[in-house]
Amino acid sequence: MFQKIPVQALSDTVARQLLEKIDLGAFPRGGKLPTEAVLAQEFGVSRTVVREAISRLKHEGLVEPRQGSGVFVTEQAGIKPLRIDYTEVSSPEAVLQIVELRRAIEAEVAAQAAKRRTDADMMAIDAALARIGEDVRAGSDGVAADVAFHRALASATRNPYFIKTLEFLSQYLEAATSVTRGNEARRDDFSRQVREEHEAIVAAIRAGDEMAARAAAQTHLFNAARRLGQA
Repeated sequence: MFQKIPVQALSDTVARQLLEKIDLGAFPRGGKLPTEAVLAQEFGVSRTVVREAISRLKHEGLVEPRQGSGVFVTEQAGIKPLRIDYTEVSSPEAVLQIVELRRAIEAEVAAQAAKRRTDADMMAIDAALARIGEDVRAGSDGVAADVAFHRALASATRNPYFIKTLEFLSQYLEAATSVTRGNEARRDDFSRQVREEHEAIVAAIRAGDEMAARAAAQTHLFNAARRLGQA
């Protein structure tokens, strides 16, 4: 018996091809998409698949249904959002490349946090750091606490785009983070390294030392990539 191709996979393909047509101008901003029936026939799929694909594009703000008129390309469709296909980040090499990108961003996050943090920010950062240790001691992999820690650093920058960008990248690193945190939890030397790296970042931010904070964050993410490779 063959495995059925899930509707989600088909709808992703239809959504991707529709997006390509929009990018190329085949469906201009403000223009109307063909009907579900026409698209279903053109793609050779069911109307349910087409409906799912259009729903995805609607969620991304690229199209909008108008009651009784059809589905239209929005004016903001010309502004290309940052997109990473999950199939593109399935390999270890791609995951490491995203870690490299995150390292560049996290370094500046730490530097700006050192420059702009308030006493309230430091309390939140200290609490987030302590939570990682608590979760690990309780037998958790600490992934959620680790993400919350880096979010606390980003919040201290007063730059919402740092937060949005890191949240975007983090969704592609959840599986990899679980692997590294699990590996770190099993090895005392890795666990100690991560704790010391986090503490170095926090100490530099507390001291208001931008250069030291940047260097500490770069070291942490460089070592995270190394540990991921060993995992």
